[in-house]
Order: sequence, then C-alpha cells, then structure tokens
Amino acid sequence: MLRLSTKGQYGVRAMYEIARGYPDSPVNIKLISERQDVSIHYLEQILNRLRRAGLIKSIKGPGGGYLLSKKPSDISIADILIELEGPLALTSCLNPEEGCIRVERCVTHLLWKALGKQIEEFLNTVTLEDLVSGKTYKEFSLLAKKGVGVVHDKAKVC
Repeated sequence: MLRLSTKGQYGVRAMYEIARGYPDSPVNIKLISERQDVSIHYLEQILNRLRRAGLIKSIKGPGGGYLLSKKPSDISIADILIELEGPLALTSCLNPEEGCIRVERCVTHLLWKALGKQIEEFLNTVTLEDLVSGKTYKEFSLLAKKGVGVVHDKAKVC
C-alpha cells in the first residue's frame, strides 16, 4: 500500500494551520502542535524545511509565528510534499536517483509511471485554499476524476 511518511502528513497539516492565519495572523508552533497533536520538536524540523524552501516565513518576537510566503491558492499540496518527501516515484525504477536497468523491457514501468502522473496531477490541483475552504470528499473526488491541474516542473515524474 502506498503511504506518505509522517513528515509529509504532518507538513500538510501544519501548512493548513498556517494557512488559516493568512495573511496577517502568524501562527505559533505551540498552537500547531496542540491542534494537530504533533510534537514541537518534530514540527520544528518540518517547518524549518518549509521555511528554507520559501513556502513559509517566520516572524520573531511576541505575537510571532509562521506565515505563508504566498497566497493559500498558490501553494499546492504537491509543493509541500515534494519539499518534504522528494519527487514522486512510486517505484525505484521511477526515481531519477536510482533508475532501472530493466526499463526497456519492464511490463509494469508504464503502469507505475501513469499512476504516478495521475497522483501528481491531483496533488498539483489541490491547494491550501481548498483545505481551508473546507472542500468535501465529493469535491476532492470530482477534482481527481477531472484530472485537471497544472503540473509544476519540479513535480515531474520521470
């Protein structure tokens, strides 16, 4: 079964909390930790990566915390996951760092590549705005069925 690591799951949940404060209300790490039941220590690691990637910025001092660097509608779930998990590669043969010597004669390579592309396109379609606005399961399902979305260059599957 496909699974995201806790880093990816918690990263999306933390970004949701930060998006709720957009544009003017920094969200402190303690509040994120309490709302999402994630340790502050683990959140620090995740948020530091997202800050270095330019998705969020930190505000120091009293009333400080984290703010999105862009509008919630401009940050896709793929942006977050790629930063935390790396490029989408369902199998080692699709991972550009690993590659595959059997790719030319592999009966499943194109299957995994097509599936990865569908997942990638869906994750590029869904934004933090969608999460904050409270889209329903049915609405997310419709997005997935449409296969609509802009594919970001950094999210390309091999």
